[in-house]
Amino acid sequence: MFPALQHRNFRLLWVGLLISFSGSYMQSAAILWHVSLLVPDDRRALALGMVGLVRVVPIVVFSLISGVAADALDRRKLMLLTQSTMAVLAAILFAVTYHGLAVVWPIYVLAAASSAAGAFDLPARQSMVPSLVPREHLPNAISLNTSMVQVASVAGPALGGVVIATAGVAWAYAGNALSYLVVIVALLMMRVDERREADGQGPLAGPPRRRSDFSTDAALEGLRFVFRSPLIRSTMLLDFFATFFSSATALLPIFAQDVLHVGARGYGWLYSAPAVGAVVASAIMVRAVDLIERRGIVLIGAIAIYGAATVAFGFSHWFWLTFWCLAATGAADTVSAVFRNLIRQLETPDGLRGRMTGVNMMFFIGGPQLGELEAGLLAQWAGPVVSVVSGGIGCLIATAWVTVVTPGLRAYRRTALPLVPAEDDRREGQTGQL
Repeated sequence: MFPALQHRNFRLLWVGLLISFSGSYMQSAAILWHVSLLVPDDRRALALGMVGLVRVVPIVVFSLISGVAADALDRRKLMLLTQSTMAVLAAILFAVTYHGLAVVWPIYVLAAASSAAGAFDLPARQSMVPSLVPREHLPNAISLNTSMVQVASVAGPALGGVVIATAGVAWAYAGNALSYLVVIVALLMMRVDERREADGQGPLAGPPRRRSDFSTDAALEGLRFVFRSPLIRSTMLLDFFATFFSSATALLPIFAQDVLHVGARGYGWLYSAPAVGAVVASAIMVRAVDLIERRGIVLIGAIAIYGAATVAFGFSHWFWLTFWCLAATGAADTVSAVFRNLIRQLETPDGLRGRMTGVNMMFFIGGPQLGELEAGLLAQWAGPVVSVVSGGIGCLIATAWVTVVTPGLRAYRRTALPLVPAEDDRREGQTGQL
């Protein structure tokens, strides 16, 4: 059932990231709650939306550079550097909060710095996964990674709500700082072939890869590959539009405090509600991903459900209805995420995976972070209900548009031949050869 976990290096990384992501989600929930406490009521929506802005700017700035870095440098060592940097930043956030923080700008600065480090971590991490398992186990590895992220996104915010209510917000930041150490230990414990490492060919479990140059041409090659691949391009557009219009996470403190009238514990459960649905969906997808034939149609349908559940969430004034609507968004997003990631990984050669992920980062991280800003601005002007409902409708419209203009996505099946043959993974991808 879990063949990818048979491989030691993947298993180490998977367990380490499970703990680290739990800490990261706990910190994300804590930051939003912290900001909501530091600003006046009449500026809360805008201040919460600004959290998304300060996180997305470093991603836009560094996405192309980080993608090239993941293809040009040793991915494991790059992750060691980024994980260590994020651990230090979380420790600083704990220190300044513990000693008393009356203004919000240090939170913004540290959140932006952590986002910059994460911009280099993500391409290295996602590009390394296909080299840790055989090609036939890649769908299972991607499903397991999706499940791991969703479990963490349930545990992290729920634990964060308890920690904030009992010990204070500073200790949520401390927990995140400690969680990064687990990934660092896992990376150090990986078995690496010294000869391949010296040749710049990566972990023992993966096929040899030729590193790209650290140059502008290498970055442009990644851009050309993505935008000349209709399937990859369409999955990125769906990711961006869905999360941009339906990203209402930043408004959850307002719904918890003003609409549903629940405290920090209720907020923690609302924040983790999408992941509750996601955990159930990801457990199903671990087995079902290899059985679903019409992957394109299922992907499109999942995003449509995501938008419809967001509309229902916006109209709800009952805690449990809100909870289950948010859970439905998490379940739908998990199903679509598995197929989006699988399509992109199968259609991209190893020598271009870092750059593809770097470009994709602008879409799947930029979408929700810009969406939080958009949601905050609209909520400041028209109220949180209008902001969330209109976002869900926008998601449905954008999904319909991408579906119409990309017939290849509608027709995509499990038995579709990959754009890049397996043997091409052993050489550096050249745009003209794809």
